[in-house]
This record gives sequence, structure tokens and C-alpha cells, in this order.
Amino acid sequence: MKNEASVLFVGAGPGDPELITLKGLKALQRADVVVYAGSLVNRALLEELKSGAEAYDSAPLNLDQVLQIMTEAVAAGRHVVRLHTGDPSVYGAIQEQMEALDALGIDYAVIPGVTAAFASAATLRQELTLPGVSQTVVLTRIEGRTPVPEKEQLRRIAALGATVCLYLSVSMMDEVVEELLAGGVYTPNTPVAVVSKASWPDEQMVEGTLADIAEKVADSGIRRQALILVGEVLSARKDGVPEKSKLYDRDFFHGFRVKS
Repeated sequence: MKNEASVLFVGAGPGDPELITLKGLKALQRADVVVYAGSLVNRALLEELKSGAEAYDSAPLNLDQVLQIMTEAVAAGRHVVRLHTGDPSVYGAIQEQMEALDALGIDYAVIPGVTAAFASAATLRQELTLPGVSQTVVLTRIEGRTPVPEKEQLRRIAALGATVCLYLSVSMMDEVVEELLAGGVYTPNTPVAVVSKASWPDEQMVEGTLADIAEKVADSGIRRQALILVGEVLSARKDGVPEKSKLYDRDFFHGFRVKS
């Protein structure tokens, strides 16, 4: 990690200001200029800025304007933090920013964060990978204004039968349900959970099945900032885990637990 890089991309976490990493918090506290995703980042994090630091909300800005703020700050010898929600590698639109900085010869580094899928799993108190149920987690979205490659259409993803975490899709719940069922593996009884604003004080959670989740979400008023989690792992708390993990099996030995 290049801690002395001129620009640090920092994952702010899903909402709770205490879920930023310690490394990310230290970078924020050292920053002279912060460009933050104002539509999603908890503004309580801005209270960590040192006196005299400047903060810019990127929500009304385009890419060129964001880059101008960052490059002018770097040229003036100032430390810049680009503060993204969750983890910046997941739907963070950082690739285009990093490519522009590469072209300008500006050094940067990325500090990861907690993505909303894992905050949602914590809210549900649910492990996403269970022996005998699912050993694969897919982070994806349904096609909307941003296209999805043909090979990654939701019905194709659903055909895996894995645990699926859908971002940026809750406003299209009817289409989500239709595509998931079209995969031919999930059924109307497949459990689904929708977590809105995971880890925020006004967090909401709706649980159901593919048969009724769209109606339940509509009744809840959830329209945005929500994760959709799908898969049989979600029924484990009610039905019990069919297989226990080998990791802590008393008869399972490995390099750190040898047979006595």
C-alpha cells in the first residue's frame, strides 16, 4: 500500500461511520482535500477532517470536474482522498479515474472498504457460504440504464443456483424475480431478503420468497439504496445447516490442528 500516494481512493463502508477501516480513517484525517460521494457516504465521516481541509461533494459533478479538483490539489502539494461508498472496487466507477491519473503521471493507491453485501449479511446474521448449500457468492445487478454483458444476464447467473447479491436493482423487483425464476434453478419458494441502507440508523429489512418479495418490497416503500440477497443459505436459520463446516470438526486435522 502506497500510503504516501498523492491520491488515496478510500472505501467509506456501507454507512455506519465506524465501519470505515482504520487505514481509511487515518487517510481521511490526514487529507487536505476530500472528494466524497455525497449521495451515499455518511457525512458524519467529514467530522474527522482536520482544520482547514476542504471537502467536495461529487454527486453534482462530472468526471472532468472531479479530476480537476484532484489534479489541482496534487499540483499544489496537497494530499487528496477520494471517498467512495462501500468498497470502491464494486460499482465504484474508480477505473476511469485511475486511468486518468495514470495518464497524468499522478500516483495513487486504493484502501478497500466494507461493501453493502457484507453489511447486509451482518444485518441478517447470515453466513453466505454454507457447506452443502452454497459455496459461491455472486455480486451482480440487473440490466437498467447501465447495460450488462449478454453472458452475465441475470437469468444466466441464476442458473448457477448460488448465493446472489444484487446491487442497484431494487427499483426493478418484478423484473428481478422474473429473471431469477427464468434461470430454472430457483423456485417461487427460494428465500429472498432485501436490506435497505444496511448499517444506517434507518436500516430496513424485508424477508420473503421469490413468490412474494416484490409485493413486500413495494409495501415497505423501499425504492433505492438496497441489497437483494437470494439463495437457500437464507433459510438455514429456520431449517438448520445440513452440513457442519470441516474447519472445526473434531475429526478434521490440518497444519494448525494435529492429531494427538
